[in-house]
Amino acid sequence: MIDQKLSILQHSLGVDEYGQGRQYRNRFVTSPGTDDYDHCVSLVADGLMTKHPGNMLTGGNDLFVVTPKGVDFVAANSPKPPKLTRSQKRYEDWLAEDGTMSFGQWLKAAHGKRATS
Repeated sequence: MIDQKLSILQHSLGVDEYGQGRQYRNRFVTSPGTDDYDHCVSLVADGLMTKHPGNMLTGGNDLFVVTPKGVDFVAANSPKPPKLTRSQKRYEDWLAEDGTMSFGQWLKAAHGKRATS
């Protein structure tokens, strides 16, 4: 049960399954009769989310927002990410660049920078 609640909180905040990433949102829209709805209502009871009635913007579905206590819960209960190999870390660095180079081009450019530094 805690895994499902944690997953909803992480999704609401826009972070990954390890609680990492920029928290670029804070909302979860759902309606009665769904599995997520019951979990969200439970998170409200735990003080980890607040519930707002649906409106035109949410298609009539209820809007749930993570509280500061919920943000702390995500930080405290998200698992630690796995250790990355050097190659995996390099690939993650390339993904974070958000550039126009292919991975191979980026490697050659990065290697060239290290050689001249």
